[in-house]
Amino acid sequence: MEIDGVFSGGGVKAFAFVGAYQVLTEKGYTFKRVAGTSAGSIVAAFIAAGYNVKEMEKALEELDTKSLLDPPKCSKTLPLLKWLNLYFRLGLYKGRILEKWLCKKLGEKGVRTFGDLPEGALKVVASDLSNGRMIVIPDDLHLYGQDWREFSIAKALRMSCGIPFFFEPVKLNTEKGDSIFVDGGVLSNFPLWIYDNGKRVRPLLGLKLSSPITEIHPHKIGNGLHLFEALIKAMMNAHDNRYISRRHEKNIIFIPVEHYNAAQFDLDDEAKKHLIQLGRTKTEEFLQNWRPVV
Repeated sequence: MEIDGVFSGGGVKAFAFVGAYQVLTEKGYTFKRVAGTSAGSIVAAFIAAGYNVKEMEKALEELDTKSLLDPPKCSKTLPLLKWLNLYFRLGLYKGRILEKWLCKKLGEKGVRTFGDLPEGALKVVASDLSNGRMIVIPDDLHLYGQDWREFSIAKALRMSCGIPFFFEPVKLNTEKGDSIFVDGGVLSNFPLWIYDNGKRVRPLLGLKLSSPITEIHPHKIGNGLHLFEALIKAMMNAHDNRYISRRHEKNIIFIPVEHYNAAQFDLDDEAKKHLIQLGRTKTEEFLQNWRPVV
């Protein structure tokens, strides 16, 4: 059965999506259109590019997540310079290795730009801090004088995955000056609304890296660090949580991964396997009662 899919952000916790994808494929579901934020956008792009389950597993197994952390070369001898990079270049790590890896893997499927995919097959969310708006790529690229057909998918994914302060933001040059983009999760970490717009032509399935809203405990805020963490999570989730209703929840696979950190790039093989198995288990449980409807 053909379905549309939306994948939430969640950093390295997105390994759980591999297990979910395994089960969905085994049960005969195929994605016609996909959308995502941050790490979810990477999984969505791999699916849109034609990666099957085995190929996706292999690509992610080969990935050394620690290698994605690419501080300035000089900071290896002078660690203080990494923090100066945060001040002057707005991020601890450059993010270039991530973009190059994405470009290589998508290129192996002959996919480099959005013009290489069927129109509407992939949508990616990013946050434009310069203009204070959330954008959907490729739909909104005309706002920046960009031809969506020629726009690099790897760059779009890098824009969507730019964890603030962690990776350097992506800049787009426009007639009005530079526009600065960071992680799409800052404004919409689970963009189910992209396809749930009254024009659905097939069942819509959401995959979210969290427990249902009713099972999430309130934050305990006892110091400034707790306050900052709660602030970021509220920014990432408040809009989407308000949108999700009981009507939507029946079409969402919730994968509870709260005990993992999105930026835990030193994730070992055992943790990856656990995440994949968690994705499998929650998807199998969900499909026992799911009745896909348009």
